[in-house]
Amino acid sequence: MSGLPRAHGAPVLQARFRVEPEDFQVEEIDGFEPTGEGEHLLLTVEKRGMNTAFAAKRIARWAGIPEMGVGYAGMKDRHAVTRQRFSVHFPKRVAPALDALVSDDLRVLASHWHNRKLPKGALKGNRFVLRLRDVIGDRDAIERRLQAISAHGLPNYFGAQRFGREGDNVEAARRMFAGQRVQREQRSIYLSAARSEIFNAVLAARIAAGTWATGDAGEVWMLDGSQSVFGPEPINDATRARAAGQDIHPTGPQWGLGELRSRDAVRALEEAAVEPFADLRAGLEGAGMKQERRALRVRVHDLQWQWPAADELELRFALAPGAYATGLLDELGAVTDASGGR
Repeated sequence: MSGLPRAHGAPVLQARFRVEPEDFQVEEIDGFEPTGEGEHLLLTVEKRGMNTAFAAKRIARWAGIPEMGVGYAGMKDRHAVTRQRFSVHFPKRVAPALDALVSDDLRVLASHWHNRKLPKGALKGNRFVLRLRDVIGDRDAIERRLQAISAHGLPNYFGAQRFGREGDNVEAARRMFAGQRVQREQRSIYLSAARSEIFNAVLAARIAAGTWATGDAGEVWMLDGSQSVFGPEPINDATRARAAGQDIHPTGPQWGLGELRSRDAVRALEEAAVEPFADLRAGLEGAGMKQERRALRVRVHDLQWQWPAADELELRFALAPGAYATGLLDELGAVTDASGGR
C-alpha cells in the first residue's frame, strides 16, 4: 500500500497506531431494526483482541450449532475493540444463558429475536475512534489535512487487509489461475485480492491524472450512500457541482466478464491502467466474475479530532460499508501499526 499515491499531498505526520486495542475502536451502524420475532437471535457484542471469524466460532460453540448457523454483516480486525451484530439460528427459540458466552474479551450488549439470518453487508456503515500516539508533525498542517479530507473525501483504495498478512494473496491468485487447486474459502479470498489489485491500480492512475474526485469525460458515477451507478455522463456544471458536494463519485472497474462501461478519456485511462494485469483479468473472467463498478472516493462523515496530549491525536468519523479506516491514516502520513499485523 505504501507505493500508492496520496490524493491530498505529501505526508504531514509520523505516528504509531494500535499500541493498544483501544486505539482502534469500530462500531457497526445497523442496517435494520430487529423484528422481535423469528428463529434468529441477534446479538450485539463488544469484543477485544478478537476477529469476527473467531468470535463466530465461539458463538457457535456456545449455541451448540454448526458455524454456518451464525451470521454477521462485516469482518472486523483482531487488534481492536469492536462492536458488531451476530445472528444465531435457534429453530426452537431456546438459547443457552447469555452469561455462558461472556468473557473478559467478549461482552453481550443487546439481544433481540429476528426473522432471518444476518446477511453479509447488512449495515449502513461503521463508526471509528482511532488514537495515534507519538505524533510528530506540525499541528496546523495536520488539521488542514483533516479539513481537506472532510471537504473532499478519501481515495477508496482497498486496504492492506484485502491482500493478506504477507501481502501475497495476489500471487496466490496467480497460482490458482494457473491451475493450483484451493479450498472454496481461499478461492473467494484470492478472487477478491485480484480484483482489488486492478481497482487500486486504476484509482492510482486517476489520482495521478487529478480526476479521481472531479470526474472526466465518459465518467460512470455512483450516488453517495448507495450502490446506484449511472452513466457514462458528460461533464457539465451540474455534474461538477454534485461531485464537489460529494453527492456523486467517479467509479472504477471491479474486473470481470463484460465490456468496460466507461467511455472517452476515462475508458482510455482505465484500459492503460489495467493493461499490465492481463493474467489477473483473464483469470477473473475465467472464474465467471462479472464487470462491476466501485466508487473511487469515499465520503468521511462527521470527522472530528482532538489532542488528548501534545503527541496524541484522536480521530472520530464514520465510513460507508467496504471502506477502510486506514485509508484516512495513509492520507495523513507515515503511520506505523504497532500491532505488527498480529
